[in-house]
Amino acid sequence: MKNIIKPINESHQEQKDSFANNLAKQGLTRAEVIATERKLAKFANMMDSVVRVPFTQQGIGADAALSTVPIAGDIAGLILTAYAFVLGRQLGVPAHKMTPAVKLALVDMVVGVVPGIGTLLDIFIRPSRKTLTIVHQHLHDEYGIDETIHLERPFLHESLEQKQQQSAIWRNPILAWLYLHIPDILGLIVLLLLGWLCWTLFSGLAGWLAEVFSRTTGF
Repeated sequence: MKNIIKPINESHQEQKDSFANNLAKQGLTRAEVIATERKLAKFANMMDSVVRVPFTQQGIGADAALSTVPIAGDIAGLILTAYAFVLGRQLGVPAHKMTPAVKLALVDMVVGVVPGIGTLLDIFIRPSRKTLTIVHQHLHDEYGIDETIHLERPFLHESLEQKQQQSAIWRNPILAWLYLHIPDILGLIVLLLLGWLCWTLFSGLAGWLAEVFSRTTGF
């Protein structure tokens, strides 16, 4: 058994060394990579999903808003989206890996020229979000970065990081988890309140109908 565990541990260490070497070649630290990817997530959120469509993963952002301005707005959207590509390149993502996102950005610009329909389709054509997906896959493969909380909660993650620098209490894993999941907790509370309200209304309505039925039929 020891002979089996040793090669596995050696392989794991070799992989960690490889990730460290890849970071060193790019002149980056793990913290810098996460901070830059978080910046990209915030940008993608602003461009493609600052307002989330309820019960879907789709959203509406600045890109869709800009597409309401014929031609000029679509060109401006393309120029802004280029910032996502710049951040990706800063993290060492090769240009050829970014090609699908670049093509999607060009499609987004062309489609956006069509009045009305273009703006609607902008909700589903999300080049900045595509860039984020490509970048994260590269960071996973090359640097071994698996964390996603800084992508799912970029603004809260940045705020928590600042709080942790000011006070050690926020480094407590439980408090940190609770802070990052404030939207989920609030959402759960709202759902519970709605459920209670619906149940109360349903119970009241059922009681009223039963009373009406009793008076009408005599049962």
